Amino acid sequence: MALSKILVVDDSTVDLLHLKKIVTDAGYLVITAGSGQEAIEKAEREMPDLIFLDVIMQQMDGYQACREITHHEKTKNIPIVFVTSKGQKADRMWAEMQGGKSLVQKPYTPAQIIEQINLFK
Repeated sequence: MALSKILVVDDSTVDLLHLKKIVTDAGYLVITAGSGQEAIEKAEREMPDLIFLDVIMQQMDGYQACREITHHEKTKNIPIVFVTSKGQKADRMWAEMQGGKSLVQKPYTPAQIIEQINLFK
């Protein structure tokens, strides 16, 4: 699958802009969302090729947003990579159980983000 459009989701403006810059500099069109609910709406409307999703957010966390996205017929095949400070083995297993395809632990390097993109090309 050729990737061109990537949805980046984080409720921290600093983290969102940092991740957006990495993905944009790698040559991809980036759509952003600042909440789990906005992520669900943009995933359905924009149909990105990949989603980078923060876990800890207000109102709706990334796990809940992931479940919504992966259980919706239209968006269920969009791969989701969690980007979180939670990186224990149990966190990785829980992320996978929620429908996530991978997990990158904060703080991350640009190379780690690019590596994730390359996994889904």
